[in-house]
Formats: sequence, C-alpha cells, structure tokens
Amino acid sequence: MTDDYAIRVSGLRKSYPSTVAVDGIDLAVERGEVFSLLGPNGAGKTTTVEILEGYRRRDAGEVTVLGEDPAAGHARWKARIGIVLQKVNDLSELTVRESVHSVAAYYPEPRDPDEVIELVGLAEKRDARGSQLSGGQRRRLDVALGIVGAPELLFLDEPTTGFDPEARRQFWRLIEDLAHQGTTILLTTHYLDEAEHLADRVGIINAGRIVEIGAPESLGGRATAAARVRWLGPNGVESVETDRPTTLVTELAAQFGGEVPELVVERPSLEDVYLRMIGHQP
Repeated sequence: MTDDYAIRVSGLRKSYPSTVAVDGIDLAVERGEVFSLLGPNGAGKTTTVEILEGYRRRDAGEVTVLGEDPAAGHARWKARIGIVLQKVNDLSELTVRESVHSVAAYYPEPRDPDEVIELVGLAEKRDARGSQLSGGQRRRLDVALGIVGAPELLFLDEPTTGFDPEARRQFWRLIEDLAHQGTTILLTTHYLDEAEHLADRVGIINAGRIVEIGAPESLGGRATAAARVRWLGPNGVESVETDRPTTLVTELAAQFGGEVPELVVERPSLEDVYLRMIGHQP
C-alpha cells in the first residue's frame, strides 16, 4: 500500500444471508484520479463504496483508504474524506450559508465556507433555505457540504440523478474544477456519458466481481475494435465493418465523386461495451 494510491482493495468480500454482494474485488485508485464505478443494480457497487466509506464492515480482504483501514473510522481519517450521497434531506430549513458554515465547524481545517458557496455556483442563493432550492441547486449544496472540509477524497453517489441536461453539464464543470485542484474522486453513476466525460478510468462491476478496469476510450478493446461505416447507396442504406475505415471512405468518395451521402463512421460506444460486459447483448 503506497502513498501513490488513495484507495487500495485486495480480495474484498461481503455476503448477506441470501446473497454474495462482493466476491473478491481487487481495486486501486490513484491520488488525484477520477474513477467511476459502473454496474447494474445489485452488482455490488453500493456495498463496495459503503465499505470504502467506513459505513459497512467487510467479511474478508484488505482495504486501505488514504492509508488507513476504513473499518477503524477514527475522526481524523473521516475529516479527510467527503461524501455526497444520492439523496440528502437534512438541513432543509437552514439557509445555504448557515448549512455550509455549520458543517464546516466540524472539520479541523475547512475551506472558507463562503468561497465554497461561490465555487458551487450558489452565491446568489446564499440566503435561500434548502427547501427553496431547485433539484440542481440542492445537489450543488450537497456538494458544498461534501467539500467544505477540504477532503483529499470525495465519494459521489449518482450525483446527477434527475438533472436536466444543462444542470448536468454545469455539474460536470464543477467536478472537473475539483479534479483539477487535486481532489481524488470516486464516482458511481448510471449515466455512461457522464463516466466517459469525467473519469480517467472506469471499473465495471457485475455479480460482485470486477469485470474490467481501464480508460473509457479503450475499455473492452474499443480503441482497436473494427469500425462500422454506413452510407446511403443506390439501393438504400449500406454498412460495412472494417479495420481500415479511412481507406473505405476514400474509396466511397471516389465512387460518389465527392461527398458520400449520409456517411457515418463509428466504433463501439462505451454503452455497447458495458452492455456486453454485464451480459446484455444488443
């Protein structure tokens, strides 16, 4: 276990009376990395993250988070992590400013609460009560509460569920800002485009086991997979799978004397790879 890693997991196991939730997971997250854990409901990702956060006891395996065993869960270690849960209902009658200042008081070296409010884009809502905020604004407040303690490691659980497209993009920019400041982030999400946009690496978990870990653009052999070239020919839509799409497009352009009608060149998407890995063939 070295200081290069914010999280190291080896042989992690957790069972319940009727099921094996986590079945021998190995995982490493580097400091400063944005790592996304993807998997269907019941795959074991929530149990895994709760063990990393210190909320749930494991049955077996070695786990180190920021150099400590989260099962010990002492206050000094907890002050070094931030957690943004999927749904938070507390502090709804406090103003934004009151909420962030009250949570900051629990940490030994918090960030300036007013600067955090600015960072998450709630400066104009600092005097609004939590119950008066929109869903996107409430989520920004959740993040403010999660980062005001200046965490080295931030856990984000389904952070943009229910967001409209513009709110999601704004939230992504906020997460990118935190990552650029050196915060390590572990993200769970059902939005594959979110993982592809934000994560340095992605881990696919299914049936309690890690299927594969890699950069989003190369996961499952995406970078070297055959491309599908599709165009509108004289007899309708035609398509070909090829390892040499540029050559094929050049040949098509010569045949058509210029632009190829409705030309599309695509490789397997992250969604294609993900569905194949969890056993859902298109």
